Amino acid sequence: MTGLPIMAALAGAALAAVVLWPLRRQSRSGFIAGCLSLAIASSCLYLLVGQPDTAQQRSDPTADLQRGVQALQRSLQRDPAQPEGLMLLGRALTELGQPAQASAAFDRAVALSPDEPLLLVEAAQARAQAAPDRRFDDTALAWLEQARQREPSAERAGWLLGIALRQRGRNAEAVQVWSELLPRLQPDAAQALQVQIERAREADQGSAPAGAALLQVRVRLPSGLQLPDQARVFVLARASDGSPMPVAVRRLTVAEARAGGLITLSDADSPMPAAPLSSQTRVKVLARLSREGDANRRAHDLESEAIAVGLPHRQIIELTLR
Repeated sequence: MTGLPIMAALAGAALAAVVLWPLRRQSRSGFIAGCLSLAIASSCLYLLVGQPDTAQQRSDPTADLQRGVQALQRSLQRDPAQPEGLMLLGRALTELGQPAQASAAFDRAVALSPDEPLLLVEAAQARAQAAPDRRFDDTALAWLEQARQREPSAERAGWLLGIALRQRGRNAEAVQVWSELLPRLQPDAAQALQVQIERAREADQGSAPAGAALLQVRVRLPSGLQLPDQARVFVLARASDGSPMPVAVRRLTVAEARAGGLITLSDADSPMPAAPLSSQTRVKVLARLSREGDANRRAHDLESEAIAVGLPHRQIIELTLR
């Protein structure tokens, strides 16, 4: 139920952005304060009133948020050069489960306001959430570094920057960033971060290099299969305990998959540094073909049989899409 007040707040903020748009030209701080005030009021009102018992009276915060998003999008079409409105749009689209559209909105906001630390951090996180492998790309990494440079005390920027560095195997740098952040955290958060610092130190001092291949895979596609240009093949390794989040993932074009070359998986392909591929003793490896080109699983996708292997695995794993 905690998500419903959040959606109510975002809907209030989106609608406020539309209503208070003229105020933004006179007072940027007044515009932002007005949006935040209405967002807080919407959330508090939802918590106070709750959900009515009858179906006829029941409010739908998701529908309210969608209407707010549509109104905000219309206003942005009339006057697109508004980074605050685009940031609100990105937040609302994230809450609606539309990461690609949210990332696009944040990208446009950064183009208009490239020196705002909070915006840079949210935009970087949105890019990672929209990526099939949930990794911070080079653009997101640069934004996080810029945000931390402009506001060194920003906790969220430091935390995410450490994750982005660990994803690249730059463990010593991640340790430095997180160690500087540690004294500013509350005890529970500091304890959790200390665990990640120790893991990064261990990885830096002697575990397998991030680029060391732990698995070798060859994917075979059905011959004569007609596919759209945006189709992609995903090679995934999952923990043997059945966790849905992959511990390693590679995305290939159809042409790359049809070439039949070897595909290697290593810690460099692990989307979460806290659970790298090398931390597993056994994994399940499979391939999936997405006609839409994203990581969302659909009924018409082609998928191989999952093969369980121990790590490191020296033999080539053959995956056939059916």
